[in-house]
Amino acid sequence: MRTTLVRMLVALMCVLAARAEVMPVQGFDLQRMSGKWYMVAFASNAAWFVNHRGNMKVGTATIVPTDGGDMDLKYAHIQEDGTCWRINHSTKKTDTPGRFTFHSQIWNNDNDMRVVEILYDEYALVHTIKTKDGVSEILNQLYTRTPEVSVALQQRFREFSIETGVLPENIAILPTAAECPEA
Repeated sequence: MRTTLVRMLVALMCVLAARAEVMPVQGFDLQRMSGKWYMVAFASNAAWFVNHRGNMKVGTATIVPTDGGDMDLKYAHIQEDGTCWRINHSTKKTDTPGRFTFHSQIWNNDNDMRVVEILYDEYALVHTIKTKDGVSEILNQLYTRTPEVSVALQQRFREFSIETGVLPENIAILPTAAECPEA
């Protein structure tokens, strides 16, 4: 009985945390965020992630600011067969620095992306709310400037992900992999 009550309380806390507004970092500077990043960790309760997290490996993200203050995102990672999977998104800035929106043509979803924490030469913690057909899912990502990630940063990512409603078993620190060649 007590174990069931504790689990119910934890689940309720996760739901409440997931509904809390996650704000971008104060003083965000897109120019300083530009360049190459490694995507070293993902966290989400979404079914697509739960079904594929075991096959995921470190990939790269290249951030290119546009003249108007928007951001182009270029993602790449090596697939199991050795080919490169690539996707590009053109994001639009919002009135809140560090917050961007975009529509994914591939997955037909709307994305509300927020850079929550950043040390420009080290790491960025990114929180995205993906919405399709009125259903929203959270995706947290940890970007780093090198493919290695410290234990302390892994712990910070886990804590943040749990705070935003992700179950602990749905937090993945990704194994390193070969990089896709520049396109």
